[in-house]
Amino acid sequence: MQLEILTPDKSLFSGNAEAVTFPGADGQFQILKDHAALVASLAKGDIRVKTTQGEELIAVNGGVVEVLNNTIIVLA
Repeated sequence: MQLEILTPDKSLFSGNAEAVTFPGADGQFQILKDHAALVASLAKGDIRVKTTQGEELIAVNGGVVEVLNNTIIVLA
């Protein structure tokens, strides 16, 4: 899946991910390949990105995530 994590100032992550776990407003949720289309709000917390090289944690103060056709865009 293609993942983009953007803030008003810069790009925090851009690349491929195998799984992404988000701090949702109503609890954590995970996105895997071929996930259904989704738009959700994020709470303050860490986004856990699993890639072929390992895992990466990215702290956000909230935001919005959109999932569509194996592309994930996060505006944080």
